[in-house]
Amino acid sequence: MLAIIALPAQASNDALTASDVNSWLDGMMGYAINAADIAGGVVVVVKDGEILTERGYGYRDVAARLPLEPQSTLIRPGSISKLFTWTAVMQLVERGQLDLDSDVNRYLDFQIPPLADRPVTLRNIMTHTAGFEESLKDLGSKGPLLPLADYLRSHLPRRIYPPGDTPAYSNYATALAGYIIARVAKQPFEEYIEQQILRPLGMAHSSFRQPLPESLASALSKGYRVATEPPQYFEYINASPAGSLSCTADDMARFMIAHLHAGRYAEARILQPETARLMHTVQPKIYPALNGMALGFYETSRNGHQVIAHNGGTQFFHSDLHLFVDDDVGIFISLNSAGTADAASRIHDALFHGFADRYFPTPTAGPPVPGPPTPGPTESPVSAQTAAEHARLMSGAWENSRRSASTFMSLADLLSPMMIAANADGTITVPVPGHGDMAWRETSSFVWQQVGGVERMQAIVVDGRPTKLGFGMAPPAAFLPVPVYRSPTWLVPALGAALAVLLANGLLWPSRKIPVTRIVSIAAALVMLAFPLTLVYMAADIARFSAASDVWVLSIEAAAFIVFPFATVIGCFNVRSAWTERRGWRGRLGSILVLASSGVLLWVAIAFHLMNFDTRY
Repeated sequence: MLAIIALPAQASNDALTASDVNSWLDGMMGYAINAADIAGGVVVVVKDGEILTERGYGYRDVAARLPLEPQSTLIRPGSISKLFTWTAVMQLVERGQLDLDSDVNRYLDFQIPPLADRPVTLRNIMTHTAGFEESLKDLGSKGPLLPLADYLRSHLPRRIYPPGDTPAYSNYATALAGYIIARVAKQPFEEYIEQQILRPLGMAHSSFRQPLPESLASALSKGYRVATEPPQYFEYINASPAGSLSCTADDMARFMIAHLHAGRYAEARILQPETARLMHTVQPKIYPALNGMALGFYETSRNGHQVIAHNGGTQFFHSDLHLFVDDDVGIFISLNSAGTADAASRIHDALFHGFADRYFPTPTAGPPVPGPPTPGPTESPVSAQTAAEHARLMSGAWENSRRSASTFMSLADLLSPMMIAANADGTITVPVPGHGDMAWRETSSFVWQQVGGVERMQAIVVDGRPTKLGFGMAPPAAFLPVPVYRSPTWLVPALGAALAVLLANGLLWPSRKIPVTRIVSIAAALVMLAFPLTLVYMAADIARFSAASDVWVLSIEAAAFIVFPFATVIGCFNVRSAWTERRGWRGRLGSILVLASSGVLLWVAIAFHLMNFDTRY
């Protein structure tokens, strides 16, 4: 969601023609997929209601040397599937069967608890402001598929933000919308999408069904981590309305044209013009100076041109879709491999930014174009003193709003925060995933522009303190200051030192015998280390976030519940013994260090929910 590339907008005289786009794409894509160890990719560009060009690169099956073809090869566009779910929601809104601002419990056969006396609405869901914490368990698997109703009931996540308050991207919320569609339409979600969207648009090579119908399965591209490794398995998406679509690029072109033409493709209409315009309209913004959320689409306006978009990623397929609404142009890319060093994300960025800057540069004259203004040299910067003060306020640890807040998965927040640093020249340095540290200069109050680029970010300030940080290229996301009690600024060094002390106490410190404190020290250190190792192991394959890991998760949670408090109690007795037995200053100091270290581990276990006996995460 937050991949940003430093490409400045420049004027261009290149005409958007098939021959020019083909030359540009072939030069970039052919090199990129080979250099990044990607098996294959596909790009389609639509213009004025027609397919301008569609290009396939590399292979859908590396071993068999089968080419990836845009007309016949199915890919899995991941979360771009959500756009079909949102379109279906808007169809039912149009028919008066759904209301965007009603409590979703009105349409469900189970209850979503309220938060802050405010219910979840479909508008909240479509703008990713329903406030759910992240839900990873059983999101994807190797099969079989869970019934959608069962998945939703058994995986209901906590709501950690009041609705409408904080953007936090949610697959669960989208699946909930799909279930509402099925209940209101009185037919399975996949069947509704086929009848009301795919068939009218002539998308004969597309399906949300899992596994795919036999007639389509043989044309599906294999998915890879990298092209030089074996192909991977078919990913079952239990939150199917959020990401289970399989389709060809040629079929996706029809969907793009329908949205660019206010719901119409050829003689078919999937939305009335006023409904399509409503769906494409940016909703009230949380970050006024940045791109915002429409209903399902997010805004990626660039160079003064209005653009709405969505990206999508499974473990093995990585896709991106952008619609230049006022220019009647759309572009879609899908890669069947992640590639090396976050290559898929970088290629997506280079494609969109390069395409926009080549064919839709910043207007040099004429009336203003809708969308956030492109920053330029005429903007008055804030004073050096103000920039330095704001940089100081921004420095420190920030965490993604899309997070697990109530389970052991929250430990990831401690281990991978976003650390913002204030620089001497008044700029701030922000580590951007996939692109390393990037510098930002303040151009207006609490609004920063990327140094050497055009991207923007903005902080929301309450009572003089920044409370949220957003990026222009990631409207459904927010970063929040980490509370002091669990801030990695002090807690990571403290945890590292605590583990070192406990391991040293158990393994290195001389003793004529092995007291219980040494055994408990080793046990506490090993149990704590088991949690990040478990996160790394599970993150390597989404199928591991499943019942197959329950025994292990419960075991380490039980061990944490026993070992960490026990180690702290033993540490207290050890300190008492050190003083009553007059062990000398070294013995007394050592006992205090062991107690303090045990206390740090216990604090981490409490703050990050390592002892909650819960296999929902």
